[in-house]
Amino acid sequence: MRKALIFVALVTFFLQVFSQTEVSDSIPNSAVDKNPQKAEVAYVVFNKDTLFPVYANLGPYTPAERAATITERMEMVMDNFQVDETLFEVTEKNNYSIIYYDKHSITSVSEADAALWGKSREDLANEILVIVKGSYEEAIARGTLVYWLLRALYTILALAGLILIIFLINKFFSLLNVKLEHYEKGLKQKRKSFLKYLLPNNTGNIFLLISKIVKFALLVVVLFLYLPFLFSFLPWTRDLADKFYGYLADPVKKIANDFVDFIPNLFSIFVIIMITRYLLKIMSVVVREIETGKLRIKGFHSDWAKPTFNLVKIVMYIITAVLVVQYLPSSKAFQGVSIFVGVIFTLGSTSAIANIVAGIVITYMRPFQIGDRVKIGDTMGDIVEKNLLVTRIKTIKNEDVTIPNATIINTHLWNYTKNASQMGIIIHPTVTIGYDVPAETVIKLLLDAAKNTKNLTRDFKPFVLQKSLSDFYVEYELNVYTKQPGKMAHFYSELNKSILNEFNKAGVEILSPHYSAFRDGNASTIPQEKNTNPPTDPVGDVIKKATGQK
Repeated sequence: MRKALIFVALVTFFLQVFSQTEVSDSIPNSAVDKNPQKAEVAYVVFNKDTLFPVYANLGPYTPAERAATITERMEMVMDNFQVDETLFEVTEKNNYSIIYYDKHSITSVSEADAALWGKSREDLANEILVIVKGSYEEAIARGTLVYWLLRALYTILALAGLILIIFLINKFFSLLNVKLEHYEKGLKQKRKSFLKYLLPNNTGNIFLLISKIVKFALLVVVLFLYLPFLFSFLPWTRDLADKFYGYLADPVKKIANDFVDFIPNLFSIFVIIMITRYLLKIMSVVVREIETGKLRIKGFHSDWAKPTFNLVKIVMYIITAVLVVQYLPSSKAFQGVSIFVGVIFTLGSTSAIANIVAGIVITYMRPFQIGDRVKIGDTMGDIVEKNLLVTRIKTIKNEDVTIPNATIINTHLWNYTKNASQMGIIIHPTVTIGYDVPAETVIKLLLDAAKNTKNLTRDFKPFVLQKSLSDFYVEYELNVYTKQPGKMAHFYSELNKSILNEFNKAGVEILSPHYSAFRDGNASTIPQEKNTNPPTDPVGDVIKKATGQK
């Protein structure tokens, strides 16, 4: 039953949609075939009713002029004469059939009219005569009080029927919603129900939502099908219904006609897109082979494969778009939208274009790879992602930092991983020692500290540099090698700890300007682990006595 109702609704809809383009039932198909859409068509309208179309010229008169003249003559008959059906007649004269009312000509039917209608001239004249008589009968009936009372009654009954239908639909869905709500609650409580896994957990009731959608669609269909019936009883409301469905039919008709005309171009677009798609699939297979090392191209690095494929893909998309555009509808609206999108892209993509160009340069310069330990500006960490727009770094504090590629091009970049596997990376902590300590002693202590630090590479010997002779101390730099740049922070910490231990054991102070400035009377900075007596502090004793502290 439900399928039958849907079928009837669809048939009624399409009949309403195409009613504007189809010829009246009184016009056979052969008439349309013989009169293409290029021919001019005019309609005879009498008493707000469309009676019949006029297709052919009659001498110098166009179809529109003929239709206007016929309407004017029918109105004169209605105004000046008492209409009597027995006074209508058809007369043959000079290859024309002329319809008269009491010797007054109303319209003529020519051989050209009959050919376009697909009928003989005599049959067409008699058919038009029947239409004209019927229009007068209806016009006379409309002038009576009983006619208008019946029409008003029919309209009220039709409106009451519509209200009743809407009430029944609401009542039905109200009862249905109660059952659906209980059904869904029971369904979610069942342990072995498969359907409960298909229901979203964060919604109130999915069945109620579906019910509301179906109810709304059903009400729209009912109104769409019922309104022509409701407005068909009164002449002025009948025109409203016709206009309403004309507003709906015209866009649908235009879209349907445009789509039919667009089908050949759509097929061409489909072929272009399919060719592009399969070319990209073939290229993706080649790229995968290069990335895995199964396919090698001399001078072409494997990490270039994916970025190069992305660039080629963009170029292919642009070429495809250029080929497809010529098959798209060339309307002014489409051209205006294209220009607007182009302007927006031009104004809003300046920085994006700069980042893309920088990303291409970085890709083929290869200053770093995924996983390298780098320092970009003030950010140090491991490269976790690089694309045409940005580069992402995971710092040693597990912070995710995103850096635009244009920024990388315009700043210094340190790559600690690139040479670490072969040459090693040099870790170089510095210490400042007073001039009273011999340089040989300091160098020996620093080398011992390097020797006692674990996990440093032993392939290269550590060395010490005397970097500066400052006013209060000498600055020494210890240089050691490691092939693990990812542990640089750890090795710096271990080295500093070893240096501090070695110098404390030897009784050598690591100085700074603050200590040298307050050297008189101050205790040594070396921890007194074995001396239980606290170091003397003459200046502190004097301060305590002056302030009364113990």
